Amino acid sequence: MTADKEKRRAISREAARRRRRVESEVFEDLSRLLPLQQSVRDHLDKPSVIRLTLSYIRMHTLLTGKTGTKAEASHKVKCGQVTDGQMVRHEFNGGCGEEEEKERYDADASKETNMYLRILEGFMMVLSTEGDMIYLSDNVSKYMGLTQAELMGHNIFEFSHPCDHEELRNNLRVTAEEVWSGGKRDFVMRIKSALTHRGRSANLKSATWKVLHCQGRSKVCVAPSSVSCLLLTCQPLPLSHTLLSTQTFTSQHSMDMRFTYCDQRMTLLLGYSTEELLGRSIYDLCHTRDTNCLTKNHFNLCFKSQSVSGRYRMLVRGGGYVWVESHSAVIPNARSSKSRPSANQPLCILCVTYVLSGVEEPSLQLSLDQTVHI
Repeated sequence: MTADKEKRRAISREAARRRRRVESEVFEDLSRLLPLQQSVRDHLDKPSVIRLTLSYIRMHTLLTGKTGTKAEASHKVKCGQVTDGQMVRHEFNGGCGEEEEKERYDADASKETNMYLRILEGFMMVLSTEGDMIYLSDNVSKYMGLTQAELMGHNIFEFSHPCDHEELRNNLRVTAEEVWSGGKRDFVMRIKSALTHRGRSANLKSATWKVLHCQGRSKVCVAPSSVSCLLLTCQPLPLSHTLLSTQTFTSQHSMDMRFTYCDQRMTLLLGYSTEELLGRSIYDLCHTRDTNCLTKNHFNLCFKSQSVSGRYRMLVRGGGYVWVESHSAVIPNARSSKSRPSANQPLCILCVTYVLSGVEEPSLQLSLDQTVHI
């Protein structure tokens, strides 16, 4: 009886070893199919292989999916049929010449993409409507300290600041009206960054929050196996290419956006003297229809410390307006002391404003501030 029991145990152990061996071979084969460098594939564990495989299947589905007309997409959204997709079979049949041509095309496209990403000073991200990171460009590690393989397949809510989750959900939600208007997205969020102030990668447990300016649009697909998602470009703030030029002026503001300082270029570009602006609110110079843009920028500054306003109109002395964009950051109090609880209180808001156009409608006056005093 004991001999039979030992025999059954030996057979069971051998079967378990065989299953583990077959499982390892399957995962190795699956890992080799992933479009990753060999050095990255060698360090993938089994959960990572599954996570990345699912991401690439969904990305493949997105690229081969049918976008459809706006009417079809609108109907899908109204009926609650915006779904994340399943795998779509895609076959490529061609000779050696076509394969070589395809490789050359892919190499040229890769060079062009890398050039765009260098100019962008940021990375690309594709989010599903549930917040899953379907794709990130491989330069994400330069800005976040986390590699493409470490992030793909995870949910953005695992890495974003809890206070930004509600805004993020609102941006992930696709409505029928947005389908007709193009579904543009422009928001600021905080995300975990493993980069230290020296530019080195640290442990994720000691990660800090980095502010990202995200811009893009939603893509709604109507096929049953399609993937609806957000296509975003993400730029860490403050932008390193924020340089001063003849079409740029700097200003400092109190936390309620009243001017406390403005450089002389403001006079050259908009006609206002620095003395008359001190104590005045920036809202006084904003076009009435663009106050919501400034309000959103002000809100992001108060809660996230950094923001990009987007384009808005500032009134010009004498009449008319110019299109501008402000890159802003909250400057904390430099005095640090354990005995002073107010040491971390904000000191002021620093703005770098770019003038993007010439004076439009110069004969139009929308405020008494535009009146030229003789």
